Amino acid sequence: MPFQDRPYHRSRPLVQAIRAALFCLPLATLVAAPAALAQSAASEQSVRSYEIPAGPLSSALSRFAGKAGVMLSVDGSLLEGRQSGGLSGQYGVDEGFDALLQSSGLQAVRNAQGTYSLAPRAEQASKVELKPMVVEGFALGNALGEMEGYNATHSSVATKTSMPLVRTSQSVSVVTRQQIDDQGSQTVSEAIRYAPGVVTNPYGATRRYDYVAMRGFNDGSVDNIIVDGLKSMSDAGTFSSLQVDPYFIERIDVLKGPSSVLYGRSNPGGLVALTTKRPQFEARRSVELAAGSNDYKSIGFDFTGPLTHNIAYRLVGLARDGDTQFDHVEETRYTLMPSLAINFSENTSLNLYAYLQSDPQSGYHGGLPASGTLYPHTNGQRISENFFEGEPGLDTAKREQQMFGYEFQHRLNDIWSVRQNFRYLDSEHTQEQVYAWGYDNFAPSPGYVPRPNELYRQYTGAEEALHSWIIDNMVQAEFMTGSAMHTLVMGIDYQRIKNVVDWTYGYPSNIDPFNPVYGNDEITYVSPFDRYSYLRRKEQTGAYIQDLIEVGRWNLSLGLRKDWFEVSETNRLDEHDPVTVAVTRPAGTENKLNDSKLTGRAGVLYQFDNGIAPFVSYSESFNPSTYSDAAGSLIEPSEGTQWELGVKYQPTGTDDLYTASLFHITQENVATKQASEDFYRNAGEVESHGLELEARFQLTDSLRLLGSYTFTEVEYTKPYFNRAADGLTRNVEGNMPAQTPEHMASLWADYRFNHGMLTGLSAGLGVRYMGESWADAENTAHVPSYTLYDASLSYDLTQVGLEGTRVRLNVNNLTDENYVASCGSLNFCYYGAERNVTATISYDF
Repeated sequence: MPFQDRPYHRSRPLVQAIRAALFCLPLATLVAAPAALAQSAASEQSVRSYEIPAGPLSSALSRFAGKAGVMLSVDGSLLEGRQSGGLSGQYGVDEGFDALLQSSGLQAVRNAQGTYSLAPRAEQASKVELKPMVVEGFALGNALGEMEGYNATHSSVATKTSMPLVRTSQSVSVVTRQQIDDQGSQTVSEAIRYAPGVVTNPYGATRRYDYVAMRGFNDGSVDNIIVDGLKSMSDAGTFSSLQVDPYFIERIDVLKGPSSVLYGRSNPGGLVALTTKRPQFEARRSVELAAGSNDYKSIGFDFTGPLTHNIAYRLVGLARDGDTQFDHVEETRYTLMPSLAINFSENTSLNLYAYLQSDPQSGYHGGLPASGTLYPHTNGQRISENFFEGEPGLDTAKREQQMFGYEFQHRLNDIWSVRQNFRYLDSEHTQEQVYAWGYDNFAPSPGYVPRPNELYRQYTGAEEALHSWIIDNMVQAEFMTGSAMHTLVMGIDYQRIKNVVDWTYGYPSNIDPFNPVYGNDEITYVSPFDRYSYLRRKEQTGAYIQDLIEVGRWNLSLGLRKDWFEVSETNRLDEHDPVTVAVTRPAGTENKLNDSKLTGRAGVLYQFDNGIAPFVSYSESFNPSTYSDAAGSLIEPSEGTQWELGVKYQPTGTDDLYTASLFHITQENVATKQASEDFYRNAGEVESHGLELEARFQLTDSLRLLGSYTFTEVEYTKPYFNRAADGLTRNVEGNMPAQTPEHMASLWADYRFNHGMLTGLSAGLGVRYMGESWADAENTAHVPSYTLYDASLSYDLTQVGLEGTRVRLNVNNLTDENYVASCGSLNFCYYGAERNVTATISYDF
């Protein structure tokens, strides 16, 4: 029968008024910006204080443009081998460029759109040809633009402004486009596997979702993903989760620790921010073909360039298909991303984009018992790493997702600028899956015959339709108070998710994992426990303010945010007691939580002349839950706090960056459920503390290195009741959660031959170490440590006359290590990815 949605419950008048003002904020700011303040300080703001060390001219110009908040056009050939004496003191934009470019034979020229480009001085003009490449965005500057190599200099993820990484008082790791390509990453999770503090395969070789566990926190959520500055708007706890293919990504910023002060609800471990490819005003076209293991094949294209002097386009597309390492399971994807950049003037720009993705088959997503994977089963055998526990005729996972959005920014004067980011998401997910739930070896009962060598299986069918939208309005001001330089960011954002989910449950036949026989698609349904349907809603309105203060070599960061949120879940079918079959929750019952939270962040950093920058910071987070208490109401959100003490080092005149940090995170109000109760309570607490080390540096002109080490200790510090694989519920206070290795390390080296007969050849080699972890919350068995090797080899065929053509070979898990990546419990362990070989040929024209 058709399901009817209940009328939407209206929120409080104050929140409604705030939401109504969201679209009007930029216009209101245009009208209401204090004219007196602008007039009195405008001339002052054209002159700023700069402390840029001597070194390569390219680095000095990049830092100057980022701090000055201007767009810069750079031709790398003009700057190759050139040095700068640095810049110290008070300068305007033009004066600063002149000082940096003194004796270089170059000059900075500003065009009608406000973009600065480098050109030879008049006496040099006939000797050099300029080929500009624009780095877009005056508000976020070099935090979003394209870059070469592995070392980003700026990031916006921690502050929503363009902030040099060495002056950011929180740990941030950045993965560039070139690193993604060189390492052959096919998912976001794979792309960040060399970042410290991150477990990217908590569920093994599955690639259906981008699971990321950071600093010891892994709740199975994929809700800590940011796309182009806005939350991805997935619905944690359902199958409706957004995934962006890395082919469409320009860079990935990984922020460690709580981040609610800028983004609202989030988990305490951190977040992953994706920046998609943007239109460029330099014409460029690329086509890419790839083939590899498990019959993998793909074709992609990336076209960009100007349509007029102030309008640029980009059109990126990808189609890929292949099997997986698991028998009878396939992956198929078709994605298109058109975008349009419009520069109305030197002060106003608009970026329009759409992301259209169809996944007819989303690949494998399952787990197997520890017995037979971690260690031999009672029959002495192990389960194959290619074994598929489902049924080929009942294994579909179809996902359709469409995003439409824009990014608008306008600069009022030298002090004030406004930005507005908006995105709408529409997603549909259809699924049928048969999965294992341990061995058929339950407690004896009349008529029951155990089959201890067969897997007991269950069936889940799902149809979900998610609609969401999010808008973020920001006002930014840069001004001086005495000797202090302020970057003030104020904003109001609003998020809304509506998800209609229909779930079906049943019982298929068992399967022998050591000698599987497929073909039995019959499912047994037990009414009325076979169908569940819900209307889920989440709304959040947040107001935030942040002040970044620079006083000499001191950098202070202060932030405060107030969130009003509403979470509700309404069942659309009656729910019944499992024993008496009596109705316990009539259809139309709404479980709801209306609440508000205040979160903050504070940080201080001091930058020495030699490039060393120690820092300390404090940050908070919260995350609402959909679990109910004894009264049927949704329980209070979990809350997280972090203290971080660290030091960053950027050698003078380089973009190399070394980071060391100590952190301590406490998550309170963790949902827990006792064995004798059928409801949850906010009683649990988890603490995580550890050390992270990261180095990203260019050792020579040819050799680049990335290295990291992580030590993490996580503990349940208050009573937490967990149901184990044997069906018993125990208090695991004092234990370490599963899927949290104490030690992790990685190293990647990339060598490029720039001279001699091997010119054009590049080779990369990486090693990843994952220490042992517990297989269950009861801490009864360990998942052994493992070490994996990755390799790449590429060659620029321009060297043999094929202009613009490049070939690349990537091998992940070079030695084909057979390993268990992790276990969530003794019933659910996850095999890691086997050796994967991919060959790619690309043509730029």
